Amino acid sequence: MDQRIVPICGDAIEELQKLPDECARLVVTDPPYNLNKDYGVNRDSLEFDEYLEFSRAWLREAKRVLTRDGSLYVFMGMRFISYLYAILERELGLTFNSWITWHYTQGIGKTRGFSPRHDDILFFTKDPKRFVFNLDAVRVPQKYYRSINNMRGANPGNVWEFSHMHYCNQNRWNHPTQKPEGLYERIVLASTNEGDLVVDPFVGSGTALRVCQQTKRNAIGFDVNPEYIKMTHERLAEKFCGFDSVDERMKRVPRDLNDAKIRSEYVRRHIEWFLKFHPDATNEFLQNVKQTYGDCDVCFTAPTTPRTLFDLTAAQ
Repeated sequence: MDQRIVPICGDAIEELQKLPDECARLVVTDPPYNLNKDYGVNRDSLEFDEYLEFSRAWLREAKRVLTRDGSLYVFMGMRFISYLYAILERELGLTFNSWITWHYTQGIGKTRGFSPRHDDILFFTKDPKRFVFNLDAVRVPQKYYRSINNMRGANPGNVWEFSHMHYCNQNRWNHPTQKPEGLYERIVLASTNEGDLVVDPFVGSGTALRVCQQTKRNAIGFDVNPEYIKMTHERLAEKFCGFDSVDERMKRVPRDLNDAKIRSEYVRRHIEWFLKFHPDATNEFLQNVKQTYGDCDVCFTAPTTPRTLFDLTAAQ
């Protein structure tokens, strides 16, 4: 497969208009929230109605480029999210699927009122029934192992907890609203297959394109700031050592894995299913297994780079 990861410097609406109809399985993006953030070449400080018209324009194009079984995920702050919901459902006729809450432990401090600790992601589909959704690719480990349960894990639900990309984080790039790769990993794995095209109209620091690069998807991203496009190229050229964030549940060790044979099989599968792109978290998971079950027969160590189940089994 000839993979194409293409960052383009340009206006989101103008660049979307250049794409053919129904070419993308997924449009996922973190657009400006109109909160007066400084994005280098512009500030997102439109008048209220101007911002809504801007949103209508790019969302209309996003719908057009989606395949009939495609999905749209939009990050948005609280001030405008209800208006975007109305545009997507009532004006564009897309089908609402999920209102995802991204919960983070640290955020803006307030002394008058409650400090915000979440952002939201709207998930809409073009068709109400026929759309790609790979649940097995995004399941999370269950609290208890039962033979009648799906060993593959549970639905992650619509509240996602990933840490913020703080300015002290070693994976932080010089962008004011960089999002964790774990968020995009879950979205891309759930709503696309390998080889599909993903479009990010507001590519920013390049998180969506980096995730697509490592998960064997094609991707196109736009940004009006040439510095962000340069940043994205640099990010894509970096050696991959694992995504920069992980749902803490992925390191969870199920209880009742008392049968040694079942436990050994489960541990190998856990690493492939839940930690394929997180070698740093794999080592912590193995330590958790040993602490929980004592001298168990886990005889392999955490990989330093992402590996497949075949690789891990062959290492035995």
